Order: sequence, then structure tokens, then C-alpha cells
Amino acid sequence: MDFEKLTSVLRRLSLDAGDRIMEIYNSDDFEVRAKSDDSPVTAADEVADALISAGLAEAFPNVLVVTEEQAASHTATADEFLIVDPLDGTKEFVQRRGDFTVNIAYVVNGVPVRGVVYAPAKKRLFYTLADGQSVEETGDFERDMVGPIQPMIVSEPDNAALMVVASKSHRDQATDDYIAKYDVKDMTSAGSSLKFCLVATGEADLYPRLGRTMEWDTAAGDAVLRGAGGEMIRYDDHTPFTYGKAGYENPFFIAYAPGVDLHPA
Repeated sequence: MDFEKLTSVLRRLSLDAGDRIMEIYNSDDFEVRAKSDDSPVTAADEVADALISAGLAEAFPNVLVVTEEQAASHTATADEFLIVDPLDGTKEFVQRRGDFTVNIAYVVNGVPVRGVVYAPAKKRLFYTLADGQSVEETGDFERDMVGPIQPMIVSEPDNAALMVVASKSHRDQATDDYIAKYDVKDMTSAGSSLKFCLVATGEADLYPRLGRTMEWDTAAGDAVLRGAGGEMIRYDDHTPFTYGKAGYENPFFIAYAPGVDLHPA
């Protein structure tokens, strides 16, 4: 893989998809339909999916592309693939809360090695460079010129005063019970894959998820987190978190900055 090209393509496609999403987000009204699993889908999901899928197929014709909106047609797995959630946080989008993201990741041998997370309503853009380092770009997000970039690095956590981030739309008692085991200084809620990015920037130390997710929900955020020095493990046995599983369904997980005591009293 040409990682310079990959970084450029993922950045551009996420920005282009973000523009299309915001056109619909800022419109007077948009239709919300239910998918077979009762989760919501809008025209923004579908337009962004088509745009990103076409762009990736053109740029990387020999690489498998897996997207949320076309998941039913994906039965094969591969040692390397691109995985896309064109609009993560559709509930946040529908409620016009702004915490939604465009997500694209490149997975090799089960590990998301590169990725981009773009939150168009919040104007925050996170991605991995060709060398794997994660950065946040600011500025006007010009297509032909990269703006100021700030390297991302996870926090050095204080286990007596942890910063925890949790889901805004999917909080449950099991998650609250798990968080209660820690000494928490402060807690914040965020939607979509922004939670990974808050750990990656050092704005949070710990993000546990004791609920159902799919690989396209987590791969890009996971890549950004790893590129900032963070880690992600399975909740049940603390083994490494992997991708390319049959059905693309995830187990529960813990995303965190190294140094967090994962065996609280």
C-alpha cells in the first residue's frame, strides 16, 4: 500500500462526504427510515456511502471495500481491506446534535493501521499520516492543501482522577457499573467515534463500551487511537482487539491510554 496516497485519498473523501452530509443536515427536512435492525438511515448515509465507495474503488481497485450501508453484500473477508462507516452517529444526526462522523480505515491482518475520522458539524478532522502518527488538522480543510496539523498523543493518566468518556446514545447500567469501579475525576458523553478521538487527544483516559458495535463503527477511531499511542482490547479477556471477523460484529471493548489500571478494586 502507498501510504502517502492512502492518507491523501482518505482525507479528501472524508471531507467530500462531510460536505454532502452537511448539505442534508442543514436542509429544512430529511427523511429518516428504519433498516432491518431498526437502526435509522437517512439520505446522508446513502449519499456519503456511494461517494466514498466509488472513490476508494477508483483509487484502490484491488482492495476489498466494506461499508455499513452495503454490509449485507459483504460475505468475504481478506487480509487487507478498507472499512467505512459513512455516517456514524445517525441518531445524533437526526436529532441535530452534531456528534456524527465520517469514518474510513485500512485494516491489515486484523489491525486498523490507518484511518480518518471527520466530524463535519464540529469541524474536527483526525487522521493518521503515512508514517502512522495521528494528527488533528485545523483550518479551512482545503482539498489541495493540508492545514495546520497537531500531533495527537494520549494522556498520562492519573488513576486517582481519571477522565472517562462514554456513549451519549447507548449508555446502560452495565457500563455505569463498570465505570463506577474507577476513581473518576470527570466524565463526558460524546456520540459516534468521537469518543476514540477524545482519548487519542488526551481529553479523556478511558472509553469502555459494553454494548453491540460493528467493525465499521470502531475501525477508524481505533486506528487514530493507536496512532496516538492508545490501545484497544476486548472487555472479556483483555486480549488484542481484531478486525475481519465473520459478520464484522465486535465484542465489548475498552479503549484507553496506557497507564490506566484495568483491574480496579
